[in-house]
Amino acid sequence: MSAICLVIDRLHSGYLGAYGNSWIETPAFDRLAWQSFVFDQVLLDSPCLDRLYRSYWRGWHAMCRGGPPDGQPAVAAMASKAGTRTVLLTDEPIVARHPLAEEFDELVEIDPPWQPQTAGEIEETHLARCFAQLISWLESAEGPFLLWCHLGGLGTAWDAPAVFRRTYWEEGDPNPPEDAEAPDRMLPDQYDPDELLGITQSYAGQVTLLDACLGALLEFLDGSRAGRESLLTLTSSRGFPLGEHNRVGTCDEAVYGELVHVPLMIRFPGGSGAGGRSHSLVEPSDLWATLLEYWNVKSPPSPTALSLLPVVRGEISTLRDRLCVEGQGGERAIRTPAWYLRVRDKPELFAKPDDRWEINDVADRCHEVVECLGDVMAQYEQALQAGTVADLPPLNEVLLSGLA
Repeated sequence: MSAICLVIDRLHSGYLGAYGNSWIETPAFDRLAWQSFVFDQVLLDSPCLDRLYRSYWRGWHAMCRGGPPDGQPAVAAMASKAGTRTVLLTDEPIVARHPLAEEFDELVEIDPPWQPQTAGEIEETHLARCFAQLISWLESAEGPFLLWCHLGGLGTAWDAPAVFRRTYWEEGDPNPPEDAEAPDRMLPDQYDPDELLGITQSYAGQVTLLDACLGALLEFLDGSRAGRESLLTLTSSRGFPLGEHNRVGTCDEAVYGELVHVPLMIRFPGGSGAGGRSHSLVEPSDLWATLLEYWNVKSPPSPTALSLLPVVRGEISTLRDRLCVEGQGGERAIRTPAWYLRVRDKPELFAKPDDRWEINDVADRCHEVVECLGDVMAQYEQALQAGTVADLPPLNEVLLSGLA
């Protein structure tokens, strides 16, 4: 059995139609969502690619301090055990040089765009070149394979033809910026809204370009036996802040939803699970556990990783009642069905799922919830180190539903 894992870095889930966006046309993403099982509540355990890929490839949470047991295989070794050829295709040096990348049979490395410029045609863009390389590899693929494709995506170059960003320009708007460099800066409290509007229009143009590239890939997959018989997953390794919390781009990688809340769609051969949707809390290591079950490979359990297949099959409706995120400089966050607590210099609390992008901080009105979630987060981290997350008691009703 073959699998294609497509990871697009810096893809903001709020800019996809399948996740609620209504002003950017994303027909290819919409089509893939219709053919897939969609997970709505996927949060990264870390925005650091090194630690995130340890979760993806070995099912080991970013907050785990020790190494995984020797008997717990990386995803490439797992696929090889199932008789599958493994290939890593990427334009991201951090991913290509990751210690676990050595376990892939083949590395296809694409040079990043060192001096990006706005392209005249789609084919001249960096994303189009990456997807062309991906499709080229698939054209000659034989036998069962795992193709893991990580693309810098919307964090490397905003080189879509100018017409793409002008699609979202309206009369009276200032002209969108012409720069092809992805922006990265903090906005002042009294920032110019026209500046942010232009940045947003440019990002929307990149999403439109990405959608066109994805459409070409889906057309190829639908017309090839390898494509029709392969599991296809699409997710993002990080979102892209676009003015939320006065951040544009990477900045300080603060673990708000625009950075750590990412899309995940899984298309199964034969259409199994198509049109399904889940609000279950999902973390990156679950992809490792899902592939493990998909290939029927036995392995010692991970402290946190859970296969998504029981949710897809309708055997269970939820995987967990909490998950934790580790940011930079000691930043921590915990998510439950009802709350999101972020702790950096001071605690911030947001009601979920209604406050999707953490706009209304209610920490000063919910002191008991803040204190309780802080204790739960500390217990969770201790349980991670001890490998006893499964033994944690269930959360109380206030943390699950927000109701006293």
